[in-house]
Amino acid sequence: MGIFSRFTDIVNSNINALLDKAEDPEKMVRLIIQEMEDTLVEVRSASAKTIASKKDVSAQISKYKAEAQDWESKAELALSKEREDLARAALQEKSKCEEAAEALTKEYAVIEEQISKLQDETAQLQDKLADAKARQKTIIMRQKTASSRLEVKKSLDSGKVDSAMGRFEQYERKIDDLESQVEAYDLGKKTLNDEFAELESGGKVDDELAALKKKMQAKSKAKK
Repeated sequence: MGIFSRFTDIVNSNINALLDKAEDPEKMVRLIIQEMEDTLVEVRSASAKTIASKKDVSAQISKYKAEAQDWESKAELALSKEREDLARAALQEKSKCEEAAEALTKEYAVIEEQISKLQDETAQLQDKLADAKARQKTIIMRQKTASSRLEVKKSLDSGKVDSAMGRFEQYERKIDDLESQVEAYDLGKKTLNDEFAELESGGKVDDELAALKKKMQAKSKAKK
């Protein structure tokens, strides 16, 4: 037996509730879709047979109505020939044809009602099927995302990331040591740029010293 035993179970089912209870939602939605598609094929097949029956019944109704009309014409002919016995017999046949046509007309109405219900049910099933397929895509995407996140969490908890960061920091410390050694070799050595910088700095100090002497001499003269 499938997930659903009857068409109405599918139409009236709550897909969300089914998926919430399922241990494997992705597998469940695949089964639901398969069951819906199979049921849809059966419903369409039943609809096709019912429509064929409707056409057959319609043809029979037309046939009986035509025969009734024909018997009425024969009754008129018999009366015109003063054959009342034949006219009576023809009218009896006409009545039988009309009764058959009436019974088939009732059957035709029932068939039309069945077709209308099948069309409504087919539309409902197609909506359910479209909804299930949309949810299938979402469920698969969510499952893949959750699986990826779980793998990341496992990697973080396993200490691999901490170990990698530890090695990274170790490499940084080694580079710091190398840079310190380079700086130690250069310590006390003056480059050409250093020499020019000292010359520029010395000239600036000499200018400031001369200005200060001039200022003090001006003050000394002012006191005299």
